[in-house]
Amino acid sequence: MRLLQELTEAKGVSGYEQEVRDIMYRELKKVDAVIQTDHLGSIFGEKQGGSATPRIMLAGHLDEVGFMVTEITKQGYLRFTPLGGWWEQVLLSQRVSIVGENRVFTGVIGSKPPHILTAEERNKVYPMREMFIDVGAHSDEQVKEWGIRVGDPVIPICPFEILPDNDTILAKALDNRVGCYLAAEVINQLKVENHPNTIIAGATVQEEVGLRGATTAPYQVDPDVAFALDVGVAEDGPGAGGDNKAKLGKGPLITFLDATMIPNIKLRNLVIEIAEKKNIPYQVDTMMGGGTDAGRFHLFRRGVPSLVIGVAARYIHSHVSMVSKQDVENAVRLLVEVVKELDEERVKGLTRYT
Repeated sequence: MRLLQELTEAKGVSGYEQEVRDIMYRELKKVDAVIQTDHLGSIFGEKQGGSATPRIMLAGHLDEVGFMVTEITKQGYLRFTPLGGWWEQVLLSQRVSIVGENRVFTGVIGSKPPHILTAEERNKVYPMREMFIDVGAHSDEQVKEWGIRVGDPVIPICPFEILPDNDTILAKALDNRVGCYLAAEVINQLKVENHPNTIIAGATVQEEVGLRGATTAPYQVDPDVAFALDVGVAEDGPGAGGDNKAKLGKGPLITFLDATMIPNIKLRNLVIEIAEKKNIPYQVDTMMGGGTDAGRFHLFRRGVPSLVIGVAARYIHSHVSMVSKQDVENAVRLLVEVVKELDEERVKGLTRYT
């Protein structure tokens, strides 16, 4: 899990993904993959197996949700705006990193102690526009002297940890460093496996702010089949979900429906068939409250058979999240077995409608 730890602890909000991109570059070069990038910064490694075609795309996304500094007040506090979706209630009193040009600063999203809250304030959800980051400065001039500027990225702080069950991983940015890890690990395992295709594994940029890298990356990769590797929402906490909802430790997720895509049904069924044949547990995910990069991949040119495969995660789009190590390992197993089955004839059949 050292690679996943390194990926999650790297700082890479939307538009500022360089630190994560550097890790992916290093991992893809280890397997002698041919590196490809688009003009937005998405990165992929291409590795030919038994044939140049079909071209199988495996894509996580580099970015995590975070913030950007938008104002420095006269008193030296920082105002900020979100990069990605946040619920204001999870923000107060959280520690954050502000990445300046020459160093990284630690700050805290300020909050009032309960002793001085009015009765009205106690029952109020504090809006983000009224929040500020305290970096211990005493004036705007001091902040500028230190090297903090409007436009600097702000990243939540949460160290990587494996909890006492030796399975639950707690970290920031599991959405979607898990997808980056899956892409890197699958291409690593396939270097010693026969596969009748060419694999292009890597990650896009700016998924959290509108699937932007997913719009440009297919022009670079030119896939015949695309897999978006991402997390889904675990609904296994007290009072949440039900028996048919995603849970930690019950296997990787195969997404049947989200707000951006209905997957290629033949591809979906093939993945399920392989999972059952290989005794790999899996879960079905349906969610209308969000989407993934596959929402763009499947609309590329005349259309690309696409599917989302990932793992369930608790508490995403906050400073901390959880996934199951066992789910991550089974997702790798499933993806490796699927890629090994995708030869030219089978891929042509995915889009044969007459």
